[in-house]
Amino acid sequence: MYSLNVPVPGEVERLAEDLRPALLDFESIRERHTLLCKRLGDEPPGGTARLREQLRTRLAGAPAFEARVTGIDRFENPPLGEGPVVYLAVESPGLRQVHGRLLDEFSAVEEFEGDDYVPHVTLARGGGVAAEGTARRLADREIEPVTWTVNRLALWDATYEEEVATFSLPG
Repeated sequence: MYSLNVPVPGEVERLAEDLRPALLDFESIRERHTLLCKRLGDEPPGGTARLREQLRTRLAGAPAFEARVTGIDRFENPPLGEGPVVYLAVESPGLRQVHGRLLDEFSAVEEFEGDDYVPHVTLARGGGVAAEGTARRLADREIEPVTWTVNRLALWDATYEEEVATFSLPG
């Protein structure tokens, strides 16, 4: 599975790390934090090289944009995987524009992308009733917003758990 991700700055990583002790009721706590821009599916015909070129073409001229972590929120019943999911909520009209631009070439994952796209940085997921209560309490917690300029995107290969290409913005 490939995805195009927004690398998060150190300030977002530190926020996630500061919240880590509050996440112990969850089955899985994320070690690596990114902001999903678009899921791209499995390796296409032509391989990674072809996928890189498709993205380079689609992202040509895309400007750098602002992203802002505005709070903590949750998905009680996520469309994919086990819930609950607790996450850092992200507001970014520019990210939504890039996501929309990529939908022209890469179809949306139903109930997850397109009109259902919710920009976020996952902190933890799963864990049943105890995690549900923790997720509700965390969603009520106030945090200092974190704003940054997104000037690069990263193509992620989940099979090998590594970045296989980066794209500078503006393209």
